[in-house]
Amino acid sequence: METAPFILKEFQPFTLSTKVAQAKLFFKENTFSHFPIVENKTLIGLISEIDLAGIDDNEKKLDDFNYLFKLFFSEESENLLELVRIFASNETNLIPVVKENHSYIGYLDLIDILHVYNETPFLKGEGIVLLLEKELQDFSFSQVCQIVESNNGKILGLFISETTGVIVKITIKFNSQDVNEIIQAFRRYNYNILSKHKEDFFLEDLKERSDYLQKYLNI
Repeated sequence: METAPFILKEFQPFTLSTKVAQAKLFFKENTFSHFPIVENKTLIGLISEIDLAGIDDNEKKLDDFNYLFKLFFSEESENLLELVRIFASNETNLIPVVKENHSYIGYLDLIDILHVYNETPFLKGEGIVLLLEKELQDFSFSQVCQIVESNNGKILGLFISETTGVIVKITIKFNSQDVNEIIQAFRRYNYNILSKHKEDFFLEDLKERSDYLQKYLNI
């Protein structure tokens, strides 16, 4: 993903000489969780609104509290998944963008990036979302794709949504005219189907058998 179209420069970054009072006012008037501190065009770090709120001396400069600075950033050519990871791991809604030697360019807003992510075929396109579970040692992406495509399905996206070291959970999105056939194919390959689907005739058959057994026991 090319981040250049989404780099914002509306607000100038803080500097080491920015007073605490000025920074607090900025956060009060805006919705950012963090904001960058730049000196001589170089990203020094970021300070969070929460950390800033704990400072009592409003006349001091940010440089006096450099131990509160955090450092995270993106480069211009960063991919979408990595951006989402940076946002999540730093619990932030802003990421500074830098060039070589931490030269500051601007910043990315979480809302803009989520809009981009929402436009990907995985989220925007219509399809069936299937949650699978399998032993990690027996799992492979190629097998998942082969099962779907050999049953006339088309993969829109898949990712590992959870792993315990023994069991892996896979979220897959695909298009197919025969969802039931693909679901049953996964079962034949010993995948556990965690999501529920009206097209899953296996569950319907189990329900009918259970109802029949219950009726028999009540005779």
